[in-house]
Amino acid sequence: MADQQQLQALSEQYQKLEQELQTSIQSRQKLESQQQENKQVQKEFSGLDEDANIYKLVGPVLLKQEKSEAVMAVDGRLEFIENEIKRIEKQIKDVQEKSNKVRTEQQQAQGATSQVVA
Repeated sequence: MADQQQLQALSEQYQKLEQELQTSIQSRQKLESQQQENKQVQKEFSGLDEDANIYKLVGPVLLKQEKSEAVMAVDGRLEFIENEIKRIEKQIKDVQEKSNKVRTEQQQAQGATSQVVA
């Protein structure tokens, strides 16, 4: 009976890790999408003259912004996003390792239970 409880606990732990993994993967995808958007903005900025008019949407209002300020803001966002992607990728790797370990434990427990029954 203790083996069944252990198997159940391992199964629940594995499911939680898989859910955590899916959440992390979704977060990474969202960050990658934001990264692509900001790279596109950065590319657009590179083609503009230094005295070009750039406007930033703040709530319902468009505010004029210097090109250098806008470029710095986009560069800062890109740096932040890249750091977050690295952090999430490390988190994904850690969760995958934990998940594999729990799956191995689960398989070993199932094997032990099968031997007891046989």
